[in-house]
Amino acid sequence: MDHPPIAFTAAEAPKRAKVSNYPEPFASMMIGRVKQPLGDAFGLTAFGVNRTTLVPGAVSSLHHSHSRQDEMIYVLEGHPTLVSGETEMLLHPGMCAGFVHGGPPHHLKNNSLQDVVILEIGDRGAGDEIVYPLDDLQVATGSKGERYFAHKNGEPF
Repeated sequence: MDHPPIAFTAAEAPKRAKVSNYPEPFASMMIGRVKQPLGDAFGLTAFGVNRTTLVPGAVSSLHHSHSRQDEMIYVLEGHPTLVSGETEMLLHPGMCAGFVHGGPPHHLKNNSLQDVVILEIGDRGAGDEIVYPLDDLQVATGSKGERYFAHKNGEPF
């Protein structure tokens, strides 16, 4: 039986195979974002950690907020712009930001000429629904606990 590693170099972690789980046309908007799911490599189930690289012009996600999940990011390299609600703030290495469930929508964008590298940390609790206020998209939970992408009118993608 294979056991998860005890430790490894985060920059050498395998990259997620898909650029995004979003349906089209939203998945294509994530080109330039590379996620390395660090928590998965250890078999973590209560929370996830991604090492995420954003090339110049890339975004971390669509502008979104969670109903139950708290999130946090920590900037390792580069200078991303944090968009939270209608506020924009330039971040630098060593800065972190936290997003309480039910709080304002948020995402990061790389307006610089260098790569940005961040750690994304979030819990994996059941029943989380995600709202994308700028897009016709939401993550809903079905009657059996399954999560799915839907239009804002509830019609599944």
